[in-house]
Amino acid sequence: MTRPRFDFDKPVDRNNTLSAKWNYIKESVGVEDALPMWVADMDFETVPEVKAAILDRAQHGIYGYTARSEGYYDAIIDWNLKRHGWQVDKKWITHSPGVVNALFTAVRAFTKPGDGILIQPPVYPPFFRAISMNDCKTILNPLKLEGGRYVPDLADFADKVGSGRVKLFILCNPHNPVGRVFTEDELRVMGELCLKHGVVVISDEIHSDLLFKPHRHVPFASISEAFAQNTVVCTAPSKTFNLAGLSTSNIIIPNDELRRRYDAANEQVAQKSHNIFGAAACEAAYRHGEEWLDQLMSYIDGNRQYAVEFIEARLPQLKVYNPEGTYFLWLDCRSLGLGNQELEHFLLHEAKLWFNQGYTFGKEGDGFVRINIGCQRSTVEEALKRLEYAVHSPVRQG
Repeated sequence: MTRPRFDFDKPVDRNNTLSAKWNYIKESVGVEDALPMWVADMDFETVPEVKAAILDRAQHGIYGYTARSEGYYDAIIDWNLKRHGWQVDKKWITHSPGVVNALFTAVRAFTKPGDGILIQPPVYPPFFRAISMNDCKTILNPLKLEGGRYVPDLADFADKVGSGRVKLFILCNPHNPVGRVFTEDELRVMGELCLKHGVVVISDEIHSDLLFKPHRHVPFASISEAFAQNTVVCTAPSKTFNLAGLSTSNIIIPNDELRRRYDAANEQVAQKSHNIFGAAACEAAYRHGEEWLDQLMSYIDGNRQYAVEFIEARLPQLKVYNPEGTYFLWLDCRSLGLGNQELEHFLLHEAKLWFNQGYTFGKEGDGFVRINIGCQRSTVEEALKRLEYAVHSPVRQG
């Protein structure tokens, strides 16, 4: 049987589609011609079977309240077993419109105001908001650099978790924005410390399918039965298959009591209704998306290699951290000698580039930017040309 070939080089016109990424550039950042490579939203058409499933469901003409089918759950279970070697039970799966919603729900479910919650900056900005907006205390365990690679500071982790102040640990794996895919040994050390000190783990694994070879994702709850009983795993097809607008996430909670508490907190804000098209898309993606995903990651790996080689050869004053997963590059621009607002202004107004600013990921991100390379190679090439020209411009050099 001939494998289909997907053309990820094909440009897709996203103008006039209400795209948050592409259609509101001037309104958002005040620069009309900035190239948007910020939010975690790819510029590729999704799996053909996903589009077909949505169209098929739309043909019915009635879009009332909906449930999940057995096929929906089977697709999630089969995907996790095949891709990650994790046997998930149907009863463990509950739902949320999105992983960010799930983070807020989990904080409400498992903490009370004043409790400490540990995170590992630089990290996804909603982690900070989920803590502060629920009146909890942010406990920082910053990642540290060793040999040009971010790693958990396990000694500091042990001190913080053992202090008695931490009730919840929010893990991001694969890590957004630095692109680390944590090893089983790293995860095991952190998990054992959480068990020892009674700290529940919320594991944001939304990027778990976006991996570069030879790296392997280890679901936190798959490491041991004890870990499973202490963990809430947040997953979604949205990043993998570019479905963020369909508001469908699957939250996997093996522990009956933790799941009961999570569902109760979800009910308080009426978040258990299902998106009828999201359900169809999720099932189709997990049933039919494997070949598409493998080719996607091969293509993005080409973007990654191109960008890293370009920056190292032609922008050596900048430091790029080679990701192990996700479709982000984490770029150190501190050598430019600009403050956060100056760097943002320089990129938008001189380079005409819209990246995520590192300071939004915590103070550990000061002077850094996050670049989305989930796009056509031509976009990556254009962005790097703009960046090179701006950095080496006579005005700047003068």
